Amino acid sequence: MYDYLIVGAGLYGAVFAQQAKERGKSVLVIDRRPHIAGNVYTETVEGIHVHRYGAHIFHTNDREVWTYVNRFAEFNRFTNSPVANYKGELYSLPFNMYTFNKMWGVVTPAEAAAEIERQRREAGITKPRNLEEQAISLVGRDIYEKLVKGYTEKQWGRPCTELPAFIIRRLPVRLTFDNNYFSALYQGIPVGGYTKMVENMLDGVEVRLGVDYLKDREALDALASMTVYTGAIDAFYDYRFGPLEYRSVRFETELLDVPNFQGNAAVNYTDRETPWTRIIEHKWFQFGRDGDGNELPRTVISREYSSEWKPGEEPYYPVNDAKNAALYEQYRALAEGERRVIFGGRLGEYKYYDMDQVIAAALHRAPD
Repeated sequence: MYDYLIVGAGLYGAVFAQQAKERGKSVLVIDRRPHIAGNVYTETVEGIHVHRYGAHIFHTNDREVWTYVNRFAEFNRFTNSPVANYKGELYSLPFNMYTFNKMWGVVTPAEAAAEIERQRREAGITKPRNLEEQAISLVGRDIYEKLVKGYTEKQWGRPCTELPAFIIRRLPVRLTFDNNYFSALYQGIPVGGYTKMVENMLDGVEVRLGVDYLKDREALDALASMTVYTGAIDAFYDYRFGPLEYRSVRFETELLDVPNFQGNAAVNYTDRETPWTRIIEHKWFQFGRDGDGNELPRTVISREYSSEWKPGEEPYYPVNDAKNAALYEQYRALAEGERRVIFGGRLGEYKYYDMDQVIAAALHRAPD
């Protein structure tokens, strides 16, 4: 009946479906959730586009991807400039001259670089073996202790000494006063929210929601020549080799009768004692205004709590350590033998993907 059955109406599935339809293929998209857009789903609350599954800021250096997404949405000029809160002390993220000035009182880039180098030498780290040593070698022990350690251990549920060094290597460290967390050429938030963007991608595509593929796989597979699967790869194989590990996130969202709660879209709480990792104030992704440019009188905040994933919960971040990498390779070997199934996306490939990487991967795998 269909050329493609696409399991999952998130970014990977939506892009693949749009590309396939554009090339004359017949497509059915299913999703077990009651809505499209996967984890980038936004719902409107009193004019505020609330990021239901955590903050998503689109950023990319890939001109092809940027050109593609602009077919389906206009992007605003939002710049990601989060703030770190350590026991009431506020610091700039990314780590830049504002951070170094407040931490050490230094004024020039040379002074900041000298202090980082002094602390690196004092720690005696030559070849970082774990996240802790990598972080100290990048920013020194003071910043590591206040702004990295507590947040990271809450995020991953493990001591920094047990986490691989590569997790922290993408941390931006700048000897400038640039507060832009990303250095990507293109950045912004879709005007109208991500859900509207995905709706536009799926325009004209048949979508069925509330359908659990794994509960009725045989009948659903029979509907199409090929299946594109964006769910968890270990679940696809009924955890044959054991479950892969993920981190999950729980959100507490509130509508507040105040116009401004924290003055910024994202504030990270970097001490170990605060139970949440960060608070998102969603209205600042759209500069505190509705679609008509009117100031929004109320605000919505979400506290984020990181936890170990358990079956039945939503998996968010793959735990890309050596043990899980080896386990994934066993599942990947099975997947490569599938003639009628394409595995894609963050869960299907067990990979930490940014949004632009998901889109690029779907564009690459979609039919010619």
